[in-house]
Amino acid sequence: MLLRTIDLEREPLDFNLDYEPGTIDFSPEATQEGTLHAEGTAELLTEYRGGKEVVEDIRLRASYSGKFQAPCARCVEPVFHDIAGEFDLIFRPVGADGGASEAAISTSETEIGYYLEGGLLLEDVLREQVVLSLPARSLCQPDCKGLCPRCGQNLNEMQCRCDEAPADPRWLALEGLRSHIIKE
Repeated sequence: MLLRTIDLEREPLDFNLDYEPGTIDFSPEATQEGTLHAEGTAELLTEYRGGKEVVEDIRLRASYSGKFQAPCARCVEPVFHDIAGEFDLIFRPVGADGGASEAAISTSETEIGYYLEGGLLLEDVLREQVVLSLPARSLCQPDCKGLCPRCGQNLNEMQCRCDEAPADPRWLALEGLRSHIIKE
């Protein structure tokens, strides 16, 4: 859904949308499971900067909820996450803050995003918010054993026989080093 400033000049735009899986391309690390629901309001904020300079910001307030899948960081089995969140963001036209190459900005100005002249795609904002809502590292269970580094067996399902295999001969030179360093 393209939020254009020309459409928002008349009145704020309320939306209540459902996105089916595959509609929005999330990161390769996350897969949408089921419907992503988003509802909110987009409105135009006009900023007069003196003279004839006018900046049209888009304020987007919305909430979202959905179910997503991410791979376990240790065994790559799917982990499901129910996510929900709200945001209140301001987007300014690209180049509106041009001018001085270095300037101090306030904390509130770090929350401003930018849009191209055509407008702002709601799906791009939702993608960013969903990815930020997902945990940085998913685990299928707190004590996940992961995969065997030699054969790739999921150690949560079955113990592999790699421990019985002979050690890599390149490490044999270090084999007795522990007993020399640690003296009890």
